[in-house]
Amino acid sequence: MSPVHLLLLFTAVAAAVPGEILRPRFYRETCPEAEFIVRREMRKAMLKEPRSVASVMRFQFHDCFVNGCDASLLLDDTPNMVGEKLSLSNINSLRSFEVVDDIKEAIEKACPATVSCADIVIMAARDAVALTGGPDWEVKLGRKDSLTASQKDSDDIMPSPRANATSLVDLFRRFNLSAKDMVALSGSHSIGEGRCFSIMFRLYNQSGSGKPDPALEPSFREKLNKLCPLGGDENVTGDLDATPRVFDNQYFKDLVSGRGFLNSDQTLYTSPETRGYVEMFSEDQEEFFRAFVEGMVKMGDLQSGRPGEIRFNCRVVNRKPLNVLLES
Repeated sequence: MSPVHLLLLFTAVAAAVPGEILRPRFYRETCPEAEFIVRREMRKAMLKEPRSVASVMRFQFHDCFVNGCDASLLLDDTPNMVGEKLSLSNINSLRSFEVVDDIKEAIEKACPATVSCADIVIMAARDAVALTGGPDWEVKLGRKDSLTASQKDSDDIMPSPRANATSLVDLFRRFNLSAKDMVALSGSHSIGEGRCFSIMFRLYNQSGSGKPDPALEPSFREKLNKLCPLGGDENVTGDLDATPRVFDNQYFKDLVSGRGFLNSDQTLYTSPETRGYVEMFSEDQEEFFRAFVEGMVKMGDLQSGRPGEIRFNCRVVNRKPLNVLLES
C-alpha cells in the first residue's frame, strides 16, 4: 500500500474527539469544491425527481435528533446491527438515499477520504431549501461519521405523525430547541409529500372516535378521502401543502385554514402554545425564513461526542482499521 493511500486511510478512520469544533468553510483547504459539488448533485437530483430534494432535506432531522448529526441514519443493516432505516418513523417513509450515494461518489473523486457523510447531509439539506426557493445560509462543517446506528434509539426519540404540539415542543426542548424553533422547523413540510398511512386515523378514527379530525376543513377532508379511501393503498402520497415544490410559507397558511396534511402539523395551529407562531409565519414569510435557518443551524450543532470516522461509503462503516491494513 502506498504512503498516500495509508495517509488517506488514517485520515478516514481517525477517531473524533468529543464535541467536534464545527465551523464554516471547514473544507476550504482540503476540499474547496465540496459545497459546489453537493449543490450540483442536488440540482441534478431535483431535475430527475423533484420530490427527492425534500426527502434528502428530512435526513437532517432524522439523523441529528438520534445521537447527533453523525450520518448514523445512512447505515444499512448488518448481521450484527439493525440500523435506523427500519425504525418506526423511517421505514417505508424515508427515501432517496441514492442521492447521498451520488454526492458521496462525486466528492470522493475530487477529495478522497476527506468529506464526511454527516457533513454531506447538512449541506444537502441546506441546498434542498435553497434550490426550491427558500433561504440560503452558511453551514458549519467538520463532523465525523458514526461507527454504528440504533433502531431502538430512533424508535425512542422520533415522533410519529400522530404526535401533538405538546409532545413535539417537549421533544424539541430536550435538544435546546424552543417552541418557536419547532414550529419554524416544521415548515420543512413546505416541500414534499406524505403517505396515506400517516393520516388514515385522522380521516376515519381520530382519537378512537370513529370520526374524522374535526380540525380538517370539509372540502380538504373530502379531497383526502378520495386520495386515501378506507381500505385503499396506504403508500399513496399526497402533497404536504398547496405548493409542494416551492419552499415558502404556504404550509402555515394551510394550517390556519384547516388544511394541514399531517395531524402533527395541524395541531400546531390548534394548540394555544404554538398557534401564535403559526399565525406569525403565515403572515410573514421572511420571519419564517429567519427562524427556519436559525433552527437548522441549532439542530446541525447537535453532536454525540462518540468516536467517528470519514466513511468511504455512506451506507457502511470502513471495513478495516489502519493497524489491520498495515499488518496485511
